[in-house]
Amino acid sequence: MASKLWPSAAEALQDVARDGMTVAVGGFGLSGIPINLITALRDTGVRNLTVVSNNMGVDGKALGLLLENRQVIKVLSSYVGENKLFAEQYLSGELDVEFVPQGTLAERLRAGGAGIPAFYTPTGVGTPVAEGKQEQTFDGVRAILERGIVADLSLVRAHRADAAGNLIYRRTARNFNPLVATAGRVTVVEAESIIDGYFDPDEVMTPGIYVQRLVPAHDTTKHIENRTVRAREGA
Repeated sequence: MASKLWPSAAEALQDVARDGMTVAVGGFGLSGIPINLITALRDTGVRNLTVVSNNMGVDGKALGLLLENRQVIKVLSSYVGENKLFAEQYLSGELDVEFVPQGTLAERLRAGGAGIPAFYTPTGVGTPVAEGKQEQTFDGVRAILERGIVADLSLVRAHRADAAGNLIYRRTARNFNPLVATAGRVTVVEAESIIDGYFDPDEVMTPGIYVQRLVPAHDTTKHIENRTVRAREGA
């Protein structure tokens, strides 16, 4: 079996990143983001990217790095409220945005990874989300047609990986990373630890068949969007 392990994020992306591609990125807020791969993608200098992600990071962090470098022209996302630069680029017309309900975004990624081209959902009926989409009624319930998402490149963060590219996630990082991993034509994963052997099959959360390239996550900083503290009771 050929090794999926690459020395660095930069080397893993150098021959797959290109202008105009669709990139799906895992993470939930700043939890479980593939920051090493995002930084490497920024450094390639590729332009006109369509980014599919639960969120677009915050100013100066995560996918905010790609916005700062003016590499993104379109975003499919369910939450973007923490990024002022995103708002500026959207309001100026520099950035095209498709807001997708969070459950619909998850299902569109899952469908793409499963080879399902489209599906019907009642979510968004009668709202701007439904504009331009086919509508049908099932058992008296209106539903709109949503397309599955298949990305040219998927960037994923895993807690642990084995030699075959099987993945294990940790807590909140499991929300979107597994879906993103299956939806990419090429999936590149950064993992906090990579073992030489193989996981027990019952432990595997994403099978290695979905993973083409694997790199060690050198930057393991756990970023926090909003730090809130309160006085400890009795202090």
